[in-house]
Amino acid sequence: MDEWPLTLDVEGLMAAGWRPTPFREFILKIHSRCDLACSYCYMYKMADSGWRDRPKTMSSEIVAATAQRIAEHVQAHGLPKIEVILHGGEPLLAGPMAIRRIVTGIRSAVGERTRVAVSLQTNGLLLDARYLRLFDELGIQVGVSLDGDEAAHDRNRRRADGRGSHRRVVEALGLLTGPPYRRVFAGLLCTIDLRNDPIDVYEALLEFDPPTIDFLLPHGNWTIPPPGRVPDDPATPYADWLIAVFNRWYDTPHDVPRVRMFDEIIHLLLGGASTTELVGLSPAAMVVVETDGAIEQTDLLKSAYHGAAATGLHVLRNSFDDALRLPTIVARQIGRAALAAQCRACRVSAVCGGGLYVHRYRAGSGFANPSVYCPDLFRLIAHIRSRVAADLAVARNPSSRSADETA
Repeated sequence: MDEWPLTLDVEGLMAAGWRPTPFREFILKIHSRCDLACSYCYMYKMADSGWRDRPKTMSSEIVAATAQRIAEHVQAHGLPKIEVILHGGEPLLAGPMAIRRIVTGIRSAVGERTRVAVSLQTNGLLLDARYLRLFDELGIQVGVSLDGDEAAHDRNRRRADGRGSHRRVVEALGLLTGPPYRRVFAGLLCTIDLRNDPIDVYEALLEFDPPTIDFLLPHGNWTIPPPGRVPDDPATPYADWLIAVFNRWYDTPHDVPRVRMFDEIIHLLLGGASTTELVGLSPAAMVVVETDGAIEQTDLLKSAYHGAAATGLHVLRNSFDDALRLPTIVARQIGRAALAAQCRACRVSAVCGGGLYVHRYRAGSGFANPSVYCPDLFRLIAHIRSRVAADLAVARNPSSRSADETA
């Protein structure tokens, strides 16, 4: 029996007036291997081992076909801007010539009427002046993965021989954050490890004055739970960790970096729409192209089960529009209709959005479940709502603060 969303009635949705949202983020797996062996890696350490059968890099034929498919999609939907995200594995392993060829090829195919923003996520080991000159020239924004100070970072982000990577990443960040190249610095990505002190981690990240910080919950689900998250346990270890950081961030009187998760939750609480799959109900608008040209869903699904990200489509045979009507893609675009019954009944569902889609998986019922992080998300959102509501009350009635202080 098929698990949800393979049973989703797409034709019924279309008949009722629903229409797909075109893809605006194209994640290109330009290299399928990595020079780190991170203990929590969803690509190499979890359920899907498909990377073993894929070429290390994209061939020129696949690059050209991908560029044409992106241009085709842009033209069909009249998109004024798209984002191309160079990913891996470790994308810098592809080499500067390949990166130049991919970026210039896509921009040439798309044409001048559509802005093609390009970003790249790297572990930083190979990031040097040669790459930074290229990124500056091509306007490529660079995000770097950093999990805190040396002890926190090297707890998980080690080389295959066991050596830590923190010192080399710090060297790379020194170059990236210097005056010549700081304008291409997109921010830091940090995966939470409950063993690391949250404030120590946050302050280690602040040392590089990042414009944005992304805190990521380690990937897991009901069948393969993430570390420290016991399914159905009301304890909230990840919320407790994040709340400590939130309070430090929120209470800082001077300029602080954008913390995407916190900003998105506050924006949603104030009635806005989400711009990320982490929270909220906005339709997902990203698609992945693997090194062999396979068109896939978000690569995070590789943490659920083998083949979870597959669509059966390929850039040599299929358009991106072909993917838009697949049940697995549609499920991530229909918002509230994709939520489990208990999520639809929850008072924070419009903010939580059921949590990240990949964290909802349970063998037997597919993705028709709340997030395995449900208690953590509920507590974090409730805490942020309480802090923001208190400040809004004071803003509406400034005398209430002075009265409280007087009391």
